[in-house]
Parts: sequence; structure tokens; C-alpha cells
Amino acid sequence: MSNAYSKAGVNLEAGYDAVKRMKRHVEKTKRLGAMGTIGGFGGCFDLSSLNMENPVLVSGTDGVGTKLLLAQKMDKHDTIGQDVVAMCVNDVLATGAEPLFFLDYIAIGKLDPVKVEQIVKGVSDGCVLANSVIVGGETAEMPDMYDDDEYDIAGFSVGAIEKERFIDGSKVEVGDVLIGIPSSGVHSNGFSLVRKIIFEMNNFDLKMPFHDSTLGEVLLTPTRIYTKEVLALRDNLDIHAFAHVTGGGFDEKVVRVIKEGQGLVLNEGSWPILPIFKFLEEKGQIDHREMYNVFNMGIGMVAIVAKEDAQKAVDILQSIDVESYIIGEVISGSGVKVNG
Repeated sequence: MSNAYSKAGVNLEAGYDAVKRMKRHVEKTKRLGAMGTIGGFGGCFDLSSLNMENPVLVSGTDGVGTKLLLAQKMDKHDTIGQDVVAMCVNDVLATGAEPLFFLDYIAIGKLDPVKVEQIVKGVSDGCVLANSVIVGGETAEMPDMYDDDEYDIAGFSVGAIEKERFIDGSKVEVGDVLIGIPSSGVHSNGFSLVRKIIFEMNNFDLKMPFHDSTLGEVLLTPTRIYTKEVLALRDNLDIHAFAHVTGGGFDEKVVRVIKEGQGLVLNEGSWPILPIFKFLEEKGQIDHREMYNVFNMGIGMVAIVAKEDAQKAVDILQSIDVESYIIGEVISGSGVKVNG
């Protein structure tokens, strides 16, 4: 053990313990193409094992923003890892690509092996849902940069798709229909506004009338991962576009995948808006239309298909026990209009 490094605030022994604890969670994420184990200088994946002819690699990187502050205040760290996986993987999925491998980066003020294991367990849980192997990562103890109880986490995901199957929104036409796949909750966006509302209440243990959980637990519900839904639609239907509804809501994220001269109409009431959004709207006195510009409003992923394929898309998802809703359509014009 380095006494000098320890005096500077870095505990190498704790780092070794953290890596040992991580490994059993990482092992759960193994999939076709996985190579080696964590601990080397580079993470490896055998792309040839997929037998793709013209593979395009698609990458995504993200964090979970200020949702971390809520996790730290509640001292609950076993779900935030799934959030970071979801934020990266769902963006990759929006091109139709299959997620393959994932890396994480954790920066922490004082390395607590038990806390780091909880964080990595969440990453592992997310990667199992995404069918994405953890090929590496980094845990950096950074005294003075962070307080002892503080940390940040970011992730990096890579997927692949055959070049001719790449989905980029170029097929979207006026009259196409929006299929909404539900979210699990607030996911990992809009938390700067969420915190302003709930930190003023200062009651994370408040029992929710619509849920057998506290307010804090509802808000920490991990972000849903859409691997099985996206791949089922991609493999059985001509999908014109996918949109991952994150920060900026429908006004920014769904508009991103349509063309100039096109807009969207959402038919409110065609899907269930989760009670947590109604709660936040009321407590924060937020304009109802603005909610769509901040939150996912109960829809985490949108597929855009030709009108004649709309019911088939719903049926495909139903066949894998996933509820979905026809929530709107593409129109001439610009922006997003909410009816109802």
C-alpha cells in the first residue's frame, strides 16, 4: 500500500476491493461476441461473431444528470447504474442498431467499495436488459474534486446494424403514425426542475396516493430500456424512425427525426399519462403544455410507421407482452401540437 497516496486521499486497497466486488456483476452481462474479462487496458468485442456483411457501428455516451443528487440524498445507489445504461443504449437503439457492449466511468470523492458495488450492480442490471456486455470501465477516486459522499457516473455504449437497415428518419412522410411505448416514470431527464419542486417540499418519504412507494422511490424508478421492443419492430416492420424521448421532451427529441416542413400532432388521452407527471405539474404549478417540453409524459420511445402499419406495430409489441399506443401523426408544418 502506498502511504503517500493514502495521505493524499486515495485508498488503493479500497480500489482493489471495489474491482473484486464488481466482477461478479460484470459476469452476468456476457453475450455473443464478448472477449476476455475486465481489468485489461482495453475492452474487446468480436464483431465477426455477428456474421454481419456491412456493419455500421453506432455509439452513444451520456450520464444521468442531477438525478444523481436525489440518489445521494436518499443514499440509494443500486438503480442509478441502470439509468446510465438506458440513457446511452436507448439512443443507440433509435437508429435500429443492436447494443453490443458498454463501458462506465465513475468518479467518486472517497472510494467506498460497497457503494461502488451497488452502482455497478445497477449498470449490470441495465446491461442484462439491454443484452450488452460490460467490456471495461474506470473508477476514479478524486478527493478535493468531490466531497466524500459525492460521485458522478457516465457511460458509453456501442451497437451495430447492417448499413442498409440503418434508420435515420429519411423515410418519414406526412400521414405517418406515431406509436408510443410507455416509460417507467420520469426516467433521467427534467430533474433540475424536479429537484426545485421536491427539494422545497423536503419530504422524500411522502407516500404517493397512486403508488405503493414514497415520492423519492417513485422518482428513482430506473429508466426503461427498449432493446426487445425496438428489435422486435425493426425485424418485423418497415420502421421510418425511432425517437428516444429524453431532455427537451417531444418538442426537441421527436421533432429531431422528422424532415423540414413536417410537424407532429399528439392526441392527449390516447395513452395513460403517469400520475407522477400530474403530481409534478400540480406541485410545481407548471404550464401543462410546457410539461411536454421537459418530460416524457409517460412515453419513453416513439416509433414512426406508415399509417397502414400502425396496428401491426401495436400487435407486434403485444406479442412480446408490451403495451403500446397510437399517439399521433406526422403533419405538414412544423413543431408539435398537442390536442386534448
